[in-house]
Amino acid sequence: MNIADRLRSIKPSATLAINAKALELKARGVEITSLAIGEPDFPTPGHICEAAKSAIDEGFTRYTAVGGIPELRKAVGGYFQRQYGVPVPPEAVAVSNGGKHTLSNLLQCYLNPGDEALIPAPYWLSYPDMVSLAGATPVTVSASVEDGFKITPAALEARTTPRTRLLILNSPSNPTGAVYTQEELDAIIRWALERDIFVISDEIYDRLVYAPAVAAGAVGWWQRHPDKVAIANGVAKTYAMTGWRVGYCVAHPDLVKAMIMLQGQTTSNVCSVAQRAALAALEGPQDCVAAMNAAFARRRDLAYACVSSWPDVICPKPQGAFYLFVDVSRCYRAGMGNATELCTRLLEDAHVALVPGTSFGDDNCVRLSYAVADDVLKAALERIGDVLRS
Repeated sequence: MNIADRLRSIKPSATLAINAKALELKARGVEITSLAIGEPDFPTPGHICEAAKSAIDEGFTRYTAVGGIPELRKAVGGYFQRQYGVPVPPEAVAVSNGGKHTLSNLLQCYLNPGDEALIPAPYWLSYPDMVSLAGATPVTVSASVEDGFKITPAALEARTTPRTRLLILNSPSNPTGAVYTQEELDAIIRWALERDIFVISDEIYDRLVYAPAVAAGAVGWWQRHPDKVAIANGVAKTYAMTGWRVGYCVAHPDLVKAMIMLQGQTTSNVCSVAQRAALAALEGPQDCVAAMNAAFARRRDLAYACVSSWPDVICPKPQGAFYLFVDVSRCYRAGMGNATELCTRLLEDAHVALVPGTSFGDDNCVRLSYAVADDVLKAALERIGDVLRS
C-alpha cells in the first residue's frame, strides 16, 4: 500500500505500548485508574447544553460561514476585551474544529518548506508533528526541571538560525503546568519580534491558573504587531467542552482569511450546534468556571503533596492547567531504564496509567493529570508511591 511520504516524519505515539498493556489488563478484569487523560472530568455546564438543545429545536443545523457564525466571532473578541482589556474585531477571529485544528491551520498558512520553528520543551506532543506536516523543521529548545520548565530568551537565541521563522509558546503549559509571568512572556515575545520571528501563543489553559499566579497573555502584543503574533485558544478546557470541538484564533485579518480559505477546502465550518454552545459559554454566566477552577486547585494541592512524598523524584509545583510533570529519572533501574518502561511497571504493579515524558520531549519525566475525583486521585498516587518505595 502506498502511503504519502509526508507521513514518514510523524512519530508513532510513545503511549501505544502503555495503552495496549492497559487494555490487556482490563480484559483480565484488572481495574485500571487512568491519570493520562487531558480533559476535565466535569460535565459541560447546563446552560451551554441548553443552548445546543435550543439550536437543534430551532433547526439551526445547516452550513454556516466557514470561519464561524458572526455572533461567535464577535463573542471571541469580547472575551479578549473582558479578560485582557484588548478589543479584537471579528475579522481578526477564525473559528476552527478545536484548538488542535486552529494550531494546524496557523502553521499550514504561515510556514514554508525549509523554515524552522522553535518549540520549547517539554512541549505539547502534537507541536513537532504539526510543524513537520507543514513542511518545516521543528527545533526543540529544552527547559530544565530546575528552571521550572520555563524557557528563556538566551536559550532560544542559542537554537536560532537564519531559517528560524516561528516560535510556539504555551502558558499555562501542557504537560508541566508552568505559568509564565507577564514580564517573562513579554521578554520572550520582545526577543522574537526583534528577530522577525512570528509568535504563536497557545493559551488554551488561560482560565486554569491558580493563585497567586496570574494568567499572562499575548493579545496586547498582537494589538501592536498583528502581523507578527497570533493567539490560539478554545472552549474545551475552560468549559469542559472537549468533545464539542470549538477552537479559535486571533490573528492578522489577512492570515485569518488564509486560514478560512484552507479550512474551506478541508473541514468547512465547525458544527453549527457546537458553535451555539460555544457562544453560550463565552457570553453566559462564568460561575461554572470558578467552581471548576476551585476543584482543580484543590486537586493540584492534593496531588502535589502525594507526589512530594515519593522517593527520588523532582516536581515543580504547577501553577496552571491540570497536570504534574514529574522527573523520575533517579528511579530508573535495570528493566525500568526510561519513562516508558517505568510507566509500564506502574501500570502493572500500581494499576495506574500515566504518560511517559518521551511524548513531550523529556524522557526523564512522566505526566499525570489530576482531572479526576479527589478520592480516585489520592488512592492512585498512593499506589504509585508504594511501588516506587518498593
